Amino acid sequence: MKPILFAACALLLALACAGNAQGTSSPETGAQYNKAELKQLVLNAHAPDQYEALASYYGGQRESYRQQAERAKKEWVQLSQNVTSHASKYPLPADWARIHYEYYMNMAAKAGTLEAKYTRLASPDALADAR
Repeated sequence: MKPILFAACALLLALACAGNAQGTSSPETGAQYNKAELKQLVLNAHAPDQYEALASYYGGQRESYRQQAERAKKEWVQLSQNVTSHASKYPLPADWARIHYEYYMNMAAKAGTLEAKYTRLASPDALADAR
C-alpha cells in the first residue's frame, strides 16, 4: 500500500512542477510558449497567421512589462522619499527600484519593437513586397 501511495504522491508532485514550468503566456491570447517553442515559431514563421500570433504574443509581453515597470516606478517614488541619511549604504533600495523600472521599460521597448516587426510582416502588403 505504501509504494502505491508514494508513487501517486510522486506523480502528483511531478505534474504540479511541470505545470509551473510551462513557460510564459500572453495575456491577450492566452498562448503559452517556452523559449524553445518561441524560437521554433520564429524560425518557422512564413504565413501571416503565424506572424500575427507572434505579434500578439509580443504585444502581451509588452503590456506585461509595462505593468511591472509601473509597479517598479511607484516603488521607486515611494522609496526615494524615505532617504534620510548621507551615510546610507549604496546602492539604496530606491536605486534598486530605479534599476528594475529601467529594466522593465527596456524589455517593454524590445517587445514593442518585435510586435511592430511581426505586425508589419503579417500585413498583406509585406507579402507583396517580398515577391
